[in-house]
Amino acid sequence: MSSQYTAVATATGENRAGGRTFTDDGLLDVTLQVPKELGGPGGGTNPEQLFAVGWSSCFLGAVKLVAAQRKLPVKDLAVVAEITLNADGGEFDLSAVLHVEASGIDEQTAVELGQAAHQVCPYSKAVAGNIPVTIDATVA
Repeated sequence: MSSQYTAVATATGENRAGGRTFTDDGLLDVTLQVPKELGGPGGGTNPEQLFAVGWSSCFLGAVKLVAAQRKLPVKDLAVVAEITLNADGGEFDLSAVLHVEASGIDEQTAVELGQAAHQVCPYSKAVAGNIPVTIDATVA
């Protein structure tokens, strides 16, 4: 497989407690903060949010690809990614829920579409077997 694109980002400072992360092209530059839910001050983004943004976007593209291949009349498509940081006795890991939201198809078809997209999405492939992932669907 040939390389098509490489994203380059740098993190500096106090990591998720007031650090900064930015891309080499300057298009993304964010201050990191521990969320209020974890006892931090909030007011910045965190690695879980950045992962959720990337995965939801990538997964949306995978769902659209699979829907087009199957000639499904999907409308109003969205993917909501919930990334949870789990802590147990000083050990940390992630879990994920991917919600496919669509219209134009029934719920079972939407779930099947999400499962098929999970097989082709590069983010899904990257975490396969490493974190628990739940895929569900809502149709309007």
